[in-house]
Amino acid sequence: MARQSETPFVSRYTAASAIPLLLALAAPTPTWAGAVPQASQTTVAPVVSAVTPGVVSITTRGTANARNPLLQNPAPGDGFDNPDGAPRREMGSAGSGVIVDAEHGYVLTNAHVVKGASLIEVTTRDKRRYKAELIGRDPETDLAVLRIKAEQLTAVPLGDSDQVQVGDFVLAVGNPYGLGQTVTSGIVSALGRTGLGNAGYEDFIQTDASINPGNSGGALVTLNGRLIGINTAIFSRTGGNVGIGFAVPINMAKSVIEQIVAHREVKRGRIGMLVQDVTPELAQTLGVEGRGAVVSALEPGSPAAMAGLTKGDVVTAIDNTPIRDATHLRNLVGLKRVGTTVEITSKRKGAPAKTVAVRIEPGPSSSATGKRRSISPG
Repeated sequence: MARQSETPFVSRYTAASAIPLLLALAAPTPTWAGAVPQASQTTVAPVVSAVTPGVVSITTRGTANARNPLLQNPAPGDGFDNPDGAPRREMGSAGSGVIVDAEHGYVLTNAHVVKGASLIEVTTRDKRRYKAELIGRDPETDLAVLRIKAEQLTAVPLGDSDQVQVGDFVLAVGNPYGLGQTVTSGIVSALGRTGLGNAGYEDFIQTDASINPGNSGGALVTLNGRLIGINTAIFSRTGGNVGIGFAVPINMAKSVIEQIVAHREVKRGRIGMLVQDVTPELAQTLGVEGRGAVVSALEPGSPAAMAGLTKGDVVTAIDNTPIRDATHLRNLVGLKRVGTTVEITSKRKGAPAKTVAVRIEPGPSSSATGKRRSISPG
């Protein structure tokens, strides 16, 4: 996954005449104590003002093997304690993060932003700088949780990404190219994007809000200031932004945050069954309607088999959450901690729906594999 180094260009864009119509389409939301200010008919500045204090810049320092041919003749001591002989060079990177718990100083970012970092610094919008502690990383979802010891922090309120619809207007906030905090706007272009090869568990929100290098770990928020995603990657064949960006849904991030804060890691398990999408042909053959995931195979003696599930069953819900497809089911199970018991609702041809309890057992560690398309970290 190549990092972009292309020099950004500036283009003029006038949207003032369109904003009143766009904002008029946004559904009103209830007001409550401490509510984020709503966008006016001509500007989103009140929302930006409320959200941006909760978005931080992240800089890291770490070491990496130098593979540049010009660095193959190290200065004395450069190659010490490096078995393969490649010299070590201090590397730096910049990204973004979102304060999700102001009281305890928890900051959510991407796992790739802090990968290999020996020093992590967080800078708030008001230029306060803090050394951050890495609480834990989860490469499978490309998420990480940091903690800073600071007072008077502002957290970005968490939204409900399951309620997001294609066409909703969104704002992306981050630190592109290390320029400093920047806000861009767009819409939700698609939901449930998978198969990008960027992480083990994928359910990305796609947006055309501009996301560039340095935006990784930044906030994707609604027009009422609710955090619905963590900006993660862009699709690009040239290294530049082409209006196709991806964010990890906040509902996926919530369970990762909980596990990392409680256990400093995410422990995933298994229930011992393979599933596939419900196609129209399968639905007709199995005599079922609606969406879900078809059980295509079960491991003998597995938790799913012991609970009474069988090949051909159509799983329609887990813990009362309707299942969209096989990937959705895998994500829901994969985000549950080992030892958790889940309620699985399924249908079988000629029989009424039933719900069984299935306990998630430990499984072998796995890593994301598969063909990577032209997806780059933001």
